[in-house]
Amino acid sequence: MWYAGIDWSDTHHDVMVIDDVGKQVVSKRVAHTKAGLDQLVVLLQGILGSEPKEQMACVVETNHGLLITTLLEAGFAVYPVHPKTVDRRRGAAGGKTDQIDAYLLAKYGRAELADLRKLQPDSPGIAELKALTRDQESLIEMQTRLVNQLTACLKGYYPVALSLFTKLQQRSTLLFLQASPTPADALAATEAHLAQTLKQGKHPKAQAVAAKIFQHLRQPSLTADEVTIRTKARLMKALVLQLLPLVEQIAEYEEAIETLFLSHADNALFASLPGAGQRLAPRLLAEIGDDRERYPNAQGLAALAGTAPVLYQSGNFSKAHRRHACLKHLRNALYQFAWQSTRSQVWAREYCQRKRKEGKSHSVALRALWNIWVRIIYAMWRTRRPYDPAVFEKARHDHALMAA
Repeated sequence: MWYAGIDWSDTHHDVMVIDDVGKQVVSKRVAHTKAGLDQLVVLLQGILGSEPKEQMACVVETNHGLLITTLLEAGFAVYPVHPKTVDRRRGAAGGKTDQIDAYLLAKYGRAELADLRKLQPDSPGIAELKALTRDQESLIEMQTRLVNQLTACLKGYYPVALSLFTKLQQRSTLLFLQASPTPADALAATEAHLAQTLKQGKHPKAQAVAAKIFQHLRQPSLTADEVTIRTKARLMKALVLQLLPLVEQIAEYEEAIETLFLSHADNALFASLPGAGQRLAPRLLAEIGDDRERYPNAQGLAALAGTAPVLYQSGNFSKAHRRHACLKHLRNALYQFAWQSTRSQVWAREYCQRKRKEGKSHSVALRALWNIWVRIIYAMWRTRRPYDPAVFEKARHDHALMAA
């Protein structure tokens, strides 16, 4: 068995290979180019000779990227580790170079291989769904930042605009702001012109809403001085020009995600989750995946999702705290889903309320709830059966009888 520690970067990768007894076999730096990665594959294959490629354990501080893709396509076993792993194994002197880091990764792989999990690539459908949902999540975060800036801008010179629509991040609102960038422009617009603008933004009730806006604009409202109006209107236009294409792109992502989600065999499982809806169900499927051998039990999934608490004990002191090392995208999706489930599931709402009465914070109560949901989702996922409230209530009742 050989252990290859690979310290990666954007421009190059340092490789250190050791054998079973810890002897250094080779140390090399390759460029992050097609030729450099091909050179890495040839180097590792040359060390193996006729041995199977699974005998080369590649230990890397990442689980994605072109380096990982190259290693997996070449057939090598890849073991991703946490980025802080090497920092915790440095010597007292604290020396740090890329070669030292590669050597420490190789040593860690040799010592802890039995406890490391081999990277298993997702199926093509799940890989595409995961990439789309994560990219869309980034776009939504970008949209949120711009909406917050736009809200602050309108509060400074055009507060009446914030009371005209329920959402700023919709096309009809943004087109209205473009057509009427100042309170004076809005007041000068006719009801017909307002209706035409809303129709252009595909508002479902353009005529009725235009009449309400026309009347609302004629009510007394706060106004800013001319300099503030002139400068902030310019900023508002710049923000709207960024938001308009972003809103359209997010909608296009939504369509692509829905199409891909509905084509997957497990879509009914995740669509049955109460409150998951069009946005959270695909995210949960993408992050959990469809490989039934990936998680040995519900506790393994809970640890990956960050719901399983971590025990800290020293002497007579003992405390459980939140798990920090986890899959952040899965944790965020479960957090949002747990919150949505309290709106439709009485038991979920009552559970959170009971935790709050015990003195737990809102986030701790939700974390306890989504730990329950992880076990439910895992059981659904293993048995391939959609969520059934009757089945859950029966299991809950049986558990209460056993605990009594």
